Amino acid sequence: MKQNFTISIFTENSIGLLSRITSVITKRHLNIESLNTSESGIDGIHRFTIVVEAEEPLVVKLVKQIEKQVEVIQAIYHQDEETVFQEIALYKVSTEKASEDNLVEKLIRDNNARILSMEQDFMIIEKTGHKEETQELLEFLRPYGLIEFVRSGRVSVMKPNNELYNEY
Repeated sequence: MKQNFTISIFTENSIGLLSRITSVITKRHLNIESLNTSESGIDGIHRFTIVVEAEEPLVVKLVKQIEKQVEVIQAIYHQDEETVFQEIALYKVSTEKASEDNLVEKLIRDNNARILSMEQDFMIIEKTGHKEETQELLEFLRPYGLIEFVRSGRVSVMKPNNELYNEY
């Protein structure tokens, strides 16, 4: 049965590595649902967080293939229950309709969102949460003159101890 898996890849910071890793994934006919890259908590080590929807045996093979890349130090996969994860979404909304319906108060009270910027013609709203939560707010904002929307890739930390951090 297909399910979401978060793959955490700890690497050296190397040009072209992201391309090679995504190539390994696409060769297995998997779609990347979410992708995030950043520094890790260890100097000189970077972390890729990739979400795929697949069956577990395929994910096991995928992680083993990714670990064959020279610059990859460790690749680990987890199910959603084994991680704490969030995404961030930004919404640019017209202030014309929003001010008429007292949208600002509704946003803060009902959606745990916050206003990042209030301009004459638009406002920028930020929401962190799971994809379903940010999608729900997107649908809520559409009638209010949604101008622009962007959602980040997943960021996550693993609930169990990670061997990589224990080694360093």
